[in-house]
Amino acid sequence: MTDDDGYFGEDVAVTYDDPDADEFRPEVVGATVEVLASLVGTGRALEFAIGTGRIGLPLAARGVPVHGIELSNAMVARLRAKPGGADLPVTIGDLTRTRADGTFSLAYLVFNTIMNLTTQAAQVACFRNAAAHLEPGGSFLVEVGVPALRQLPPGQTMVPFLDEPDRWAFDRYDTATQASSSNYVGPGEFRSIPFRYVWPAELDLMAELAGMRLRERWESWHRDPFTHESTKHVSVWEKPRA
Repeated sequence: MTDDDGYFGEDVAVTYDDPDADEFRPEVVGATVEVLASLVGTGRALEFAIGTGRIGLPLAARGVPVHGIELSNAMVARLRAKPGGADLPVTIGDLTRTRADGTFSLAYLVFNTIMNLTTQAAQVACFRNAAAHLEPGGSFLVEVGVPALRQLPPGQTMVPFLDEPDRWAFDRYDTATQASSSNYVGPGEFRSIPFRYVWPAELDLMAELAGMRLRERWESWHRDPFTHESTKHVSVWEKPRA
C-alpha cells in the first residue's frame, strides 16, 4: 500500500458499497458504531483506512467527531459524495506513517484492513502510528479474521469463499511467510489482492512494542467471548495513562 490508490482505485471504489454484502447490513453497521461510540466517550475518533465512510459517516452522525486517514483518493471521492461526507475531515496517506492533527481517545481499523499491510514491519508501524495519535488512556481497536488455516485440505494452499455461477473466489495461504491473497475470477476478470495474515497473539506483541496493552477481545461486535473456535476477533488495546 505505497502507491496512490493501492489496490482500491476507481475500479474497486465504484462497486465497493454493496448493499447485499454482510458488512453493509444495517444491523452490522449499527453494532459496530455502537461499540465505537461507547469506547470514544466524549472524545474524538480516528478511523484508519476510512474508505467510503461505511463506519465513519454513521459514527459522525451519532455526534462523534471523526477524522479519517485513507490512501485511496477514489474511495474518498465516494465518501465525499454521501450525505455528511463533505464535512468529514480526511487526511490522504498511508496508515503506517501519516499523521492527523491533534490527539484522539479512539483509533480504529476495521474489516480485516490490518492485513492489507503485507509485511510485519508495516503492521508494527501501524500500531505505533495509532499509539502516537492517542491521548493517555486512549484505545486502539482492530477487527480482523483469525487465519483460516484449519480449513486448508492437507497439502493444499487455497480456501474457496465464493462460488457463484459466473464468479468464483478463493484465498491462498503461504504458511512459511504468512503471505496470503484473495483472488477473484469471473468473465474476463482476474483480480488478486495481497494480504499478510496475523494471529491475535502477534497483534498483542505489536501493541506492546507500541506501548499499549490488551484491554478487551471479543469474537464479534456483540462482545461475545473470544474462543479457540472464533473465526474473527475485535480487539482493543489501551495506551497507559502514565
